[in-house]
Amino acid sequence: MEFRKFNDHYVVRIEKDEEIVNGIKELCVKEDIKLGSISGIGASNFIEIGLFNVNTKEYKTEVFKGMFEITSLTGNITRKDDEPYIHLHVNFSDETNTVRGGHFVKGYVSAACEVIVSKIDGAVGREFNEEIGLNLLKF
Repeated sequence: MEFRKFNDHYVVRIEKDEEIVNGIKELCVKEDIKLGSISGIGASNFIEIGLFNVNTKEYKTEVFKGMFEITSLTGNITRKDDEPYIHLHVNFSDETNTVRGGHFVKGYVSAACEVIVSKIDGAVGREFNEEIGLNLLKF
């Protein structure tokens, strides 16, 4: 991963074969980013997405392997247990231009992944909510 900082914004290139979420976490640790927003595009050959079932309080995940364009990667950065907490959603298209999307669990870069991270001054945490079954924003 390489990046350049412009005021409170980071232009990030996550390299071929790198895992995207780990790349963003690495940036957050290195630059002490506690709160921010994420947007990106790229290409991947392995994407895992999930859907949270509110009745069972579990994620149903699915893995996709092939050639994909990441048409939208968006999310936020908060903190949980004093570590970066990266929450991302993704839309991606396959060779037939069929688009899928969901909660982004993990993905590997096949060619390029370009991400903009905008740092927000401050910090917001996460706390597990028993009723919902998710780590919700804690103010």
